[in-house]
Amino acid sequence: MAKLSQFNFPLTSANIALYPHCTEHVVKNGRKKNTFYVKRPDECNLVIVNRKTGKVHMHKVDRKGKSIKDEEGNKILLTFADILDFFDEGDTFVFNDTKVMPARLYSRKEKTDAKIEVFLLRELNADMRLWDVLVEPARKIRIGNKLFFDDETLVAEVIDNTTSRGRTLRFLHDYSHDEFKRRLYALGQPPLPRYVMDLRAKESKKNHIDIEESPEDFQCIYASNEGAVTAPSTGLHFTRQMMKRIDINGINTAFVTLHCGLSNFQLIDVEDLSKHKPESEEMYVNAETCKLVNDTKRNGHRVCAIGASTLKALESCVGTDGFIKEYRGWTSKFIYPPYDFGSADAFLTNFYHPMSPMMMEACAFGGYEPVMTAYKQALKAGYKFGCFGDALLII
Repeated sequence: MAKLSQFNFPLTSANIALYPHCTEHVVKNGRKKNTFYVKRPDECNLVIVNRKTGKVHMHKVDRKGKSIKDEEGNKILLTFADILDFFDEGDTFVFNDTKVMPARLYSRKEKTDAKIEVFLLRELNADMRLWDVLVEPARKIRIGNKLFFDDETLVAEVIDNTTSRGRTLRFLHDYSHDEFKRRLYALGQPPLPRYVMDLRAKESKKNHIDIEESPEDFQCIYASNEGAVTAPSTGLHFTRQMMKRIDINGINTAFVTLHCGLSNFQLIDVEDLSKHKPESEEMYVNAETCKLVNDTKRNGHRVCAIGASTLKALESCVGTDGFIKEYRGWTSKFIYPPYDFGSADAFLTNFYHPMSPMMMEACAFGGYEPVMTAYKQALKAGYKFGCFGDALLII
């Protein structure tokens, strides 16, 4: 029986990435030094786990397996862009092309003017203007309350309680559906995880680092199908330059869509993991992707799943023959060791928080002991964890 406590480890705020990976630049102007940061998400640290041998390494090695050193004799660390050295022409990378909604909005409660955060989860019915949302603070919001957004051109009425924080809202407006969504999303903000927002707030009070924020920081460059309320974060490391290099190297790119929900951030409250029931997420896998992925396997090449959500989607539509099938629907698959994978040959993911489903999925794919060893080495080396954290490639 897999136990929740098996996936616990000490993680401090110092090991959590609050921004995309940046390089530091210092410009001297007389006696003054000005420090600025340039975002380089494809230059984050990388750790490799070989699931056949169980070996873990963080440094570049030559064909004989010896560490490559710089002119000063120091071992050269692997960076994210080095993933291409582990794949050949004809291999296929599978990405999740879900697009993150600007899901976090702020409203004002009628009569009291209390500030209420509204977090969009999904549109329930376009004709009836119904949305499934979370509200904070939830104790102040009851059925019948009205919430006013921005300049009061948008108003929503609470018509149902779904969970302790969940509500069903009916938006009151006379706009077309397209115009309504345009106005709604114009009010929204990128739905950064709560732990990132809380730690950024603490950082600003202590030792603020001047890094320019952008809504694109929490959106994969290949995102195209809207519906996620959190980003498939491993994909955030990919830049346009990286995608071009993938193409030049003859590596194929395929896309699935799985609209990432908040279940990966919700605490698992059972020790026996077989009793955990995650929320369902909507997903699509089309015929074009199936053909490309299946042909890759038939031709003896490798399939690499980019991110935990992609691997979950592939495992939700793979048959007993190892080939994936077209699928349009929902998945509540929860992957933890032991698990017999049928779709991917390699898996690229981030280093995530203790007892998170993404960490468990990595342990299932790479083996519990090798992946836990990789986590321990990453912690010791000061690598970063979380949605903007460093990367782990399991081959």
